[in-house]
Amino acid sequence: MRSYWLPFLLPEELEAVDGPPVRVRLLGEDLIAFRDSTGRIGLVDAYCPHRRVDLFFGRNEECGLRCIYHGWKFDIDGNCVDMPAEPANSPLRDEVKIKSYPVMEWGGLIWTYMGDKDKAPPRPPEIEWGLVKPSQRNIQKRLQESNWAQALEGGIDSSHVGILHSIVKPPEEGGGFGERQVSAVPGVPYLASDRAPRFFVRNSDCGMTIGARRHASENEYYWRITQYLAPFYTMISRKGDTGPISGHAWVPIDDEKTWTFTMYWDPDSDLPDEETFDALGVNVPVIPDGSYRPIHGRHDNYGIDRDMQRNCNTSGIVGIGLQDQALQETMGAIVDRSKEILGSGDTAIVFFRKLMLDQVSQVEAGADLSLPQKPEAYRVRSAGLVLPKDVDFVVGARESMMVR
Repeated sequence: MRSYWLPFLLPEELEAVDGPPVRVRLLGEDLIAFRDSTGRIGLVDAYCPHRRVDLFFGRNEECGLRCIYHGWKFDIDGNCVDMPAEPANSPLRDEVKIKSYPVMEWGGLIWTYMGDKDKAPPRPPEIEWGLVKPSQRNIQKRLQESNWAQALEGGIDSSHVGILHSIVKPPEEGGGFGERQVSAVPGVPYLASDRAPRFFVRNSDCGMTIGARRHASENEYYWRITQYLAPFYTMISRKGDTGPISGHAWVPIDDEKTWTFTMYWDPDSDLPDEETFDALGVNVPVIPDGSYRPIHGRHDNYGIDRDMQRNCNTSGIVGIGLQDQALQETMGAIVDRSKEILGSGDTAIVFFRKLMLDQVSQVEAGADLSLPQKPEAYRVRSAGLVLPKDVDFVVGARESMMVR
């Protein structure tokens, strides 16, 4: 993870110059973010090195964050710029420095790089939401209480879409889990009529391209093509040739919690000016207290309604995003994968795990990952389209997956 630029805050969380500092936990580290008097953002160790006071309670003033216990003050680079309780000629001020990480604002998010500063990539991955105008994108954030990898694995698992995210007729109307089930994702064909797609995975320059193949006609297949972009991005196909595209970033807070960012963007036109814009129904309503914690969660069984489950949808839970999050969290904070029994529908998940383990092996061997240094490789799209049966899905969808 430390080889990549990582998104960690929305700009509105750190808007004010000399405003209140913000607690940040990222990759298991406790940090503090603040915007200084010139508008620059610092991300520094959460604790003053003097007596380990929490700098969240610090005073953000005159291009630095001052600990209110003894007045030690630090700039965005972690340099100590003032020690009012020490002699004016004390060498201590020049010797003291706290951990800091570089920060960048790009594509509607605030990013940091937590690796070797001499090896920092030139910029974050150029996923299309960051390339369009601000009026053409919408970004939301929520807390997920599970490991980032099992959250991401839900994002590349196309086989559950026509099952978990579906509506169903009540039993008295002849409904049930059988052939009368229909997809709850409007405008996306074939997901319910063929609930056992065949999966094909191809290496890509930035991760992998996943093709879920369903029967469309005697001579055609419907392909739902999604992207996994290392280390933690997934992309949902748009409903047709136009309209919004959606994607996620599953950013590790620590081993057991994840920041889930949901991005919508339309490369062709502006999006409606709505904070809660949700073209594909994947947003999860959160408590409006700055915690980004979902309103429904483990504490209330995710709002499950058994009457709704019997008469309306498969899960009894409202919303595609919350349905996913509920099941991923109920696996436990870190699922015991030694107890899993994987099937053919898990092809992409197996491929993802192998890809990530390969990157881990490279880093353990002392190699530098090449992908973070190629932000332009991320200029790809997802797609959903019908192709003749004799056409390879990557070839047939090449134009649809190209960012122009």
